[in-house]
Amino acid sequence: MGKTRLEAFSDGVIAILITIMVLEMKVPHGGTLEVLLPVWPVFLSYVLSFVYVGIYWNNHHHMLHTCRKVTGGILWANLHLLFWLSLIPFASGWVGENHFASAPTALYGLVLLMSAIAYFILQQQIIATQGNDSILKKAVGSDWKGKLSPLTYATAIPLAFWYPVISMGLYVGMALIWLIPDRRIEKALKTHEE
Repeated sequence: MGKTRLEAFSDGVIAILITIMVLEMKVPHGGTLEVLLPVWPVFLSYVLSFVYVGIYWNNHHHMLHTCRKVTGGILWANLHLLFWLSLIPFASGWVGENHFASAPTALYGLVLLMSAIAYFILQQQIIATQGNDSILKKAVGSDWKGKLSPLTYATAIPLAFWYPVISMGLYVGMALIWLIPDRRIEKALKTHEE
């Protein structure tokens, strides 16, 4: 099977997730800037979640460019990833509405942890399907960011019950690390084409 339908479906789901997140932000009543103060946590959680969904979309896009064929295992691994990403609007909304309280912050971290694990599983499925000379395997290399992310989230989850602000800081820190453009896959594809 080709990858076109997988890409189109994934792009559609991710677009819907972003739409849901923005629709969850309720417009405050009143025409002054002061009415925005109570909704700043909702806005901040939306921004962080938008960045995370954008990071996943960008990396997913690059990863699928290395894929020559799609198997049932890749389809299921992709659905697994989309399942966890689909919980980001819920977790984001709960965090924002409750002003970064402990339980919502821990749940947010759990969703991020499971998304990272699901992404890793999809990555491994693609590598296994493409064989020993997989472009993705060559591009990923040691994947320090891919290993650091789950460790950071796993640390931040229990920490949220004592210091939710520090946990949110760890989530923001990981997002900032992933925002730095990663050209490994682009370089591997270019090398493969030459």
